[in-house]
Amino acid sequence: MLLLELLFFLVLILVAAEVFVNALEHLGERLKISEGVTGSVFAAIGTALPETLVPLLAIFGGTQNQQVNEEIGVGAILGAPLMLSTLSLFLMTLAVWKHRGSQGHLTPERSGLTRDLNFFLAAFALSCVALFVPHETGGIRAMLAFVMVTIYFFYILLTLRASAQLVQDGHATEAEEPMLLCKLGLPENWPTIFLQLGLGLGLLVVGAKGFIHGVEAAAPLLGISALVLSLMIVPIATELPEKVNSILWIRKHKDTLAFGNITGAMVFQGTLLPAIGILLTPWVPQKEVLAGVVITLLAALWLRLMLMRGQLRVWHLAVNGGLYALYLAIALS
Repeated sequence: MLLLELLFFLVLILVAAEVFVNALEHLGERLKISEGVTGSVFAAIGTALPETLVPLLAIFGGTQNQQVNEEIGVGAILGAPLMLSTLSLFLMTLAVWKHRGSQGHLTPERSGLTRDLNFFLAAFALSCVALFVPHETGGIRAMLAFVMVTIYFFYILLTLRASAQLVQDGHATEAEEPMLLCKLGLPENWPTIFLQLGLGLGLLVVGAKGFIHGVEAAAPLLGISALVLSLMIVPIATELPEKVNSILWIRKHKDTLAFGNITGAMVFQGTLLPAIGILLTPWVPQKEVLAGVVITLLAALWLRLMLMRGQLRVWHLAVNGGLYALYLAIALS
């Protein structure tokens, strides 16, 4: 029965992702914005907002046990960038390996992807530094948190400013398929776009929450700590299903949207939420936490280095999958 429940909500998530992606492409086309803005800002924030609630609710009193609350909060905060930079990118590789081959080229718009990775690496490195700052030195932690929040808003500003030139260079968002609601007879206009966006996002939330419920029911069978559980399972249940958007896009050769959806979410999840964790939790370098932060930085740095070489290939993202396997080996040892 539990398996059928998980399968049902997984199918619901797949349908919701298609509805959301279709509406988002039409929104980007109508606004005449670049694929980078559509993927890195709109798609990334839109699909990451539901998951943002998990660590916040945990930190502010998910259970009667404050230590468990903090462990779940820290795990959910750090687990999301870990999963995005490793497993999510690897799944994109699996989606195109057959058609493009291991040496096949991935062609996201370079300036936007470079900007995403640079901002993420700068901000998330501060998360690593904060692990070694004593909680008693609140002023230093507050300063680090403020810098991380400032980094994100500066990132949004630069991404929006770059949009106009990218549109002129041929990177405008284009919708290839008609609006799904229009096929049911509704007119193609702003209200229909927002109605379909809301429908897709709502279904994503319902599907993700149902999937979480199923995972939580199965979790006691695994016999692992709340910290490891939140680092490994919560991000898979809350983040990974919605990154089906990226798989849909990359299979359609919309590489800029596919990467932007992931790396934009990395910037969002790697700046604002760690800032909250630094301020409100012990944020100490436990083995599982430190390993997760270091491997996340290595995964993002690897992608940045391959992009700097000028040719991003399918097999490069397989390395990110290997890094996720390495983390599992460390966390479960």
